[in-house]
Amino acid sequence: MVKELTASQVRIKCDPALFNCESTRNLEPHEGIIGQDRALQALKFGLHIQEPGFNIFVSGQAGTGKTTVIKSFLDDLAASKETPPEWCYVHNFKDQYYPKVLRVPPGMGLELQKDMKRIIENAKRALAQAFISKEYTDHRAEIVEGLNKKRENVFQDLSKKAKEKSLLLKATQMGLILIPATSDQPISEEAYEALPQEQKDILLKNREALTRELKDRIMELQTEEGNVERQLEENDHQVASYAIAFIFEELRRKYNKLPQVISFLKDVEQDIVENYNQFKTEKKPDNNPDPWAAMQAANQKQSLTKYGVNVLVDNSELKGAPVILELNPTFNNLFGRIEKEAQFGALYTDFSMIKSGSLHKANGGFLVMRIEDLLTNYYSWDGLKRTLRDGKLVIEEIGERMGFVATKSLQPEPIPLEVKVVIIGEPMFYFLLLQADIEFRELFKVKADFDSVMERTESNLKDYAAVICRICRDEKIKPVKNDALAKIMEYSSRLADDQEKLSTLFKDIADIIREANFWATDSKSRFIQAKHIDKAIEQKVYRSNLIQQKINEMINKHMLMIDTDGMVVGQVNGLSVIDLGDFAFGRPNRITASLGMGREGVVDIEREAKLGGPIHTKGMLILNGHMIEKYGRDVPLSLSARIVFEQSYEGVEGDSASSTELYALLSRLADAPIKQGIAVTGSVNQKGEVQAIGGINEKIEGYFEICQAAGLNGKQGVMIPVSNIKNLMLKEQVTEAVRNGKFHIYPVRTIDEGIEVLTGVKAGSRRKDGSFEPDSINDHVQKRLILMAEKLRDFGKTEEPPKKQNNNGSESTKPKPKKDK
Repeated sequence: MVKELTASQVRIKCDPALFNCESTRNLEPHEGIIGQDRALQALKFGLHIQEPGFNIFVSGQAGTGKTTVIKSFLDDLAASKETPPEWCYVHNFKDQYYPKVLRVPPGMGLELQKDMKRIIENAKRALAQAFISKEYTDHRAEIVEGLNKKRENVFQDLSKKAKEKSLLLKATQMGLILIPATSDQPISEEAYEALPQEQKDILLKNREALTRELKDRIMELQTEEGNVERQLEENDHQVASYAIAFIFEELRRKYNKLPQVISFLKDVEQDIVENYNQFKTEKKPDNNPDPWAAMQAANQKQSLTKYGVNVLVDNSELKGAPVILELNPTFNNLFGRIEKEAQFGALYTDFSMIKSGSLHKANGGFLVMRIEDLLTNYYSWDGLKRTLRDGKLVIEEIGERMGFVATKSLQPEPIPLEVKVVIIGEPMFYFLLLQADIEFRELFKVKADFDSVMERTESNLKDYAAVICRICRDEKIKPVKNDALAKIMEYSSRLADDQEKLSTLFKDIADIIREANFWATDSKSRFIQAKHIDKAIEQKVYRSNLIQQKINEMINKHMLMIDTDGMVVGQVNGLSVIDLGDFAFGRPNRITASLGMGREGVVDIEREAKLGGPIHTKGMLILNGHMIEKYGRDVPLSLSARIVFEQSYEGVEGDSASSTELYALLSRLADAPIKQGIAVTGSVNQKGEVQAIGGINEKIEGYFEICQAAGLNGKQGVMIPVSNIKNLMLKEQVTEAVRNGKFHIYPVRTIDEGIEVLTGVKAGSRRKDGSFEPDSINDHVQKRLILMAEKLRDFGKTEEPPKKQNNNGSESTKPKPKKDK
């Protein structure tokens, strides 16, 4: 005998006195997270182990507080760690396309940057003063004057020799030439032609000899000029080196424990000495510069930029290790980028335009991301795996990764990477990555799994109230009274679909508290009371249940045919759930079975119409299996039955209606009418056991509303699997109807128990001879099946045999041989 459930069984109440307070004002707020011991232990392990590959994937439903607890854990752990070093990029004086990286202690990057700016300004002033000093100009003039004297002596000597040989050494635009002359005056062409040939020959011979000597002396002078130029250049280098030596010596003493910085300072000093000309004169800005002058000014500015320091990561204000939450993990946001600027129609870049990414900032600490955001940026995911695998951080352009960039760009020196990556995501992503990405398992070896429910113990209830207290404090919400706390706990169990559990989806709980705070404010109450929680829940449903109301109206107007009274053969009210995403509700469906002789067996019309999903089809096949197991041991099932969801025009999925379909078929076979006031849900196995299903509260409440609209007569109710009792957290209205005997909940374990509730007729157990108790449902079903098998066999005996033609073309009939029974 099935015993219906009491009101206390369909909704577990919470006693407000449990919290030992009048409101959350009297409670101490809970700062941590509750109900996630497994996840917290995994987080502790993953965050403290330092070996490569032990990055963490935090799995769980949205709203379980994953981000909150991770942030809390990381902040506490990061505070106890040392502040990581800073990273700077500087010019590579050997190859400007490969900038060098400097590692400096925390807080020293900006200091080095300022020192380099100061030292360059000091070097400019020192060099400018050195190159305009009297000692420098006098020494340079002395060297140049010596060369001029040599040049003058050579000219005078050659002029004297030329004069002795009636020639004149003259400077022209073509250089020095020798021409015939008399008394230091060149002779005219007519006078030269009038000279005797012998004298002409002597002049030509002398000019050729002096010309050769002139070339030799000029070559000597050119060699001397080269030597003087080198001497002047060496002198300038010595002056430049001497002028800036004391400036760099100061920095070398300051950064003597940083070999990379010392090497950089040496390169800068050497380059300044080699390119001292750029410091000798400083071009003043011109209000109307011509393009050429503007280009020269830009080039001068770029030439000085190479002595600067690009502080990529600044940890000067950081206490402990960094904790970076990257909300938009694009490739550039993660790995940095190399910016470019347009100058005179061309793109220009250098080391100073290298920008950091989240991985640079998190280096030495922790980086947190959401897997959905990461996977939508494919190159980010691929780059992250490569970076974690190689242990070094490379800055490259996304165009290079895609093969689009053909122009030459920078290739900064890689930075060693030491970071703990924490990825947050739904469980589905974790299992998909395990199967689809062979590197995922090696790079994310720790899984922290956040549960969506926790045990409903007295201790947890009190902790839950303390968490609500914290929410009220942080968001400046009115205090929650103890009766409202009890309502929240009951709502939490409803969200968990379990009387013995509480939901850890604190996002949903916080939303209800915020809405209740609105209604409390609207009613000018100083506290959030139970009625405000009830109203918040009701209004939340009201905003989303328009479709449900439309369906209920169609049922009430008999456009959708649902009977809630009377008894009908082969007809049962089944229950389904429609999930709209933000709201789910139960809807009754009329399920009917038709019966006839044949060998087709049980035919699922939904499947034949291609409206049934694979799970629904499996449920129908299990139904067939149960029929064969129970009634087809000795007699073949010779029937042709059709089962259908009436007035269903969309797909049907799930096996929760398989027991309902079986009841309709048994009713038709036994010709036993079924109570239409009782709706049914539950799946069935081949042994005839009724199994648990989902959405039990929504299904019961959906049918209750239909019955309420039609008028509760005390005979209506719902039949559910016994294993779903612990999932019941029905609305107060349904609970009250159960308490007053207006609505009934029947828990059943087997199909036999269920058919007795539906028909009021005993199901009947099997006797030793294989038959069932007389006048029971099973007895009627078995007899009906035997009768149908016999009729089908007898019908086959009387079938007209096939006709054959005789040799003369006439037809003849050959009777089939009869067999004894």
